[in-house]
Amino acid sequence: MRRLFLFLASGLAALATPARAQQAIPDTIVTGTRIPTPAERVPAAITVITRQEIEERGYQSLAEALVSVPGIRLAPLGGLGAQTTGFVRGNSGRAVLVLLDGVPLNDPAEANGAFNFGNDLLFDVERIEVLRGPTSALYGSAAIGGVINLVTRRAPADRAAQPYGELAGGTQRTLRGGLGVAGTVGTVDYLFSGQSISTEGSNATAPRFERSLGERDGFRGGYGTARLGWTPTEGSRVEALLRWRQTNFGLDSVPQDDPNYSGEDRRYYGQLRGETRLFDGIWTTGLRIAATEDRRTYSNLPDQLSFSSTRDYYRGRRTVLDWGNTVRLPSAGILSDGALGFGITHTGEESLSRSGGAGFQTLVDASQHSTGGYATLQYRAFERLDLTAGLRHDATTGFTDATTWRVGAVLALPEIASRVRVSAGSGYAAPSLYQRFGVISGFFQGNPELKPERSLGWEVGAETDIPAFGRRAFLTPSFTYFQSRVRDLINFNGGFNTLVNVDRARIHGAELGLTLRPASWFETTAAWTITEAFDDTTDRRLPRRPEHVVSITARLAPLPKLVIAPTVLFTGRSPEGAFASYDNGGSSYAYARSNPAGTVVNLTATWQAFEQATVFLEARNLGNSRYEPANGFVTPGRSLLVGTRFAL
Repeated sequence: MRRLFLFLASGLAALATPARAQQAIPDTIVTGTRIPTPAERVPAAITVITRQEIEERGYQSLAEALVSVPGIRLAPLGGLGAQTTGFVRGNSGRAVLVLLDGVPLNDPAEANGAFNFGNDLLFDVERIEVLRGPTSALYGSAAIGGVINLVTRRAPADRAAQPYGELAGGTQRTLRGGLGVAGTVGTVDYLFSGQSISTEGSNATAPRFERSLGERDGFRGGYGTARLGWTPTEGSRVEALLRWRQTNFGLDSVPQDDPNYSGEDRRYYGQLRGETRLFDGIWTTGLRIAATEDRRTYSNLPDQLSFSSTRDYYRGRRTVLDWGNTVRLPSAGILSDGALGFGITHTGEESLSRSGGAGFQTLVDASQHSTGGYATLQYRAFERLDLTAGLRHDATTGFTDATTWRVGAVLALPEIASRVRVSAGSGYAAPSLYQRFGVISGFFQGNPELKPERSLGWEVGAETDIPAFGRRAFLTPSFTYFQSRVRDLINFNGGFNTLVNVDRARIHGAELGLTLRPASWFETTAAWTITEAFDDTTDRRLPRRPEHVVSITARLAPLPKLVIAPTVLFTGRSPEGAFASYDNGGSSYAYARSNPAGTVVNLTATWQAFEQATVFLEARNLGNSRYEPANGFVTPGRSLLVGTRFAL
């Protein structure tokens, strides 16, 4: 492996042309097409959460940052550290792919392949790109509902050393701190950062339960990031990134409390990436080697409510070798800004897990490899119509190959300050290693013959800037209508002793938005997502997918150095489906029971106290809502955090 790293570095250095220091992240989107493209020209519904928004809105975790994004619904089973499933446009939790700088983070040891949004903090994140809709034609497995890409911070190109950090404390004995330094010296740039957080937390079990003890579920986390980059000549770069995370947290169970239930989650991440431009910048080619390892343990010791005990262990590993290319194509008649992207990705995944309690044990010790090749083509016609097409083929050891596609168009109408987009595509989600090879002693055996889950979907959307009162974009309404069908969904067979491709789902809905800018110091956005997600066989609503989700966010700057950012989040009622539902006494409800709707109000205020330092206040759940995003698990209670943030 060491020789391969050295070969990659030296080979890319030899291919290069004229010198330049590292550049800041351009205002373009790579996630949408794998080709750097202005966001307004990507034929998909995209939300970009910038570093400025992360700080002004006080987004501490990835889950906090995503709750107000249209089309996304999160179902946490507690506070920080607790399992938090994300549903994108009504699809299952395993139908969203999460990336860090383009590398998948979904844990191969997770039983159904779903990403846990409950652990990741954002101190080292520059921005979050959220792409909704089927994108397997670009990223392969799991990208049925969409892709979320975390882009880490970069070093400033004009500073040899820039220290930055934050320190905050507040209710629930919470203490959060972070420190970093980044800079560029000649052709070399670097970034080192670390963060820690400790909180007593709140009780995840709903207080309505008669056997709730009220014990708190604490959280402690440590995070570290190191980046080293070399830009020997203009257009060529070699970069290494290491990221580490460890979290320890309390967990709960329903319908009764569980004071001795705790977990530990570690992730190791590393990648070496190199890129160079050839033929006067016409062709950009790059190689990436990356590896991730997730290790999770859960311990449940005897307590006054239960004498049982368990200790579960999960280890998931992924290695990625990726070759990507972008070729700028010549103009031809009415066509301009042409680009061809193509590449090959090889991925290896391993899962080793042992879990269970008295009477049964779950075992997984398996691996699989997949290779995917993709190509995407885009052109602009008549200087206003952007056209995109993509095709990908994936082959994974042990089951049928998958071919996916995506086409889209964006029409700019500058005469009425509008743009219209339409896209369609297919997606697939490969069965997890547990689903294929897991064993529960005595009654369950995974099915190695499982087929991938497959989807077909389309969307159409538009947005318009409406001028009024001397402002060019006083009002911006937007809408997106989406529809998809998913087949070969994985579920238990009739005997509950294995898994089969048996279910189908139909989903449609709309994402409606309205942004109001009455003054330079005031902007507010309302987003309303309507989701109709049904089991195509039973005609029942899919669990934990509410029909209505509404978010209202605002940014007020009444004084030059003060920013106030309130958020109101409303989640409509949602069925629990096959998940157990309980009344206050702990008795189980019937299948069709729904969780009541709930509203949570947050507020963040930031004051630029000094030129290089700000003071901030983060208030969460101001109304102390007892809303249950999943039956029995209550949203964290009211909290207040006060701190300072600096960049010297």
